[in-house]
Amino acid sequence: MEDFYTIQGEGFFAGHAAYFIRLGGCDVGCTWCDVKESWDASIHPQVSTTDIIDKVKTTVAKICVITGGEPLMHDLSVITNELKKANIRTHIETSGTSPLSGDLDWITFSPKRFKKPLDAFYHVAHELKIIVSHANDLRWAIEHGEKINPSCKLYLQPEWDKQKEMLPAIIDFVKANPEWQISLQTHKYIGVD
Repeated sequence: MEDFYTIQGEGFFAGHAAYFIRLGGCDVGCTWCDVKESWDASIHPQVSTTDIIDKVKTTVAKICVITGGEPLMHDLSVITNELKKANIRTHIETSGTSPLSGDLDWITFSPKRFKKPLDAFYHVAHELKIIVSHANDLRWAIEHGEKINPSCKLYLQPEWDKQKEMLPAIIDFVKANPEWQISLQTHKYIGVD
């Protein structure tokens, strides 16, 4: 769908420069999604892996984040292998609803209520990110936090349009459950994609 060099705004690598590759196609359908135009892969032109990798190489990026839509609807083996050959870390942001593919250095697993994730992601995720748009999402976070591997980082992120409403509850939750951290969409605060 698009690709660009920017600053990672969320989670463990927030503040790091990163090249983003956003793939078209999503079968999860989050009501609050901020890139709904990514859902229909057929409306986006096909781009060769070589062309994408060449664009990444024109930057000094050390991290490449593959996102979507739902990026794992595609086989990521070729693109992640090429990124590795170029000594670029490969990260992914996924809802975990499609099988894992590719050689990945960092997996951000963000399960959604709209489609059940595959159990395998609880074992391999480096970062669990729960989007909080309602108070009951905090119970959802506990449910998923109990299933995740013990080395995984735990993040609660307010849904952008409800952050003022949800941040007080998230702050109280994190104070009561210090294994969790708050993730904010800092890229939106600083005005970058």
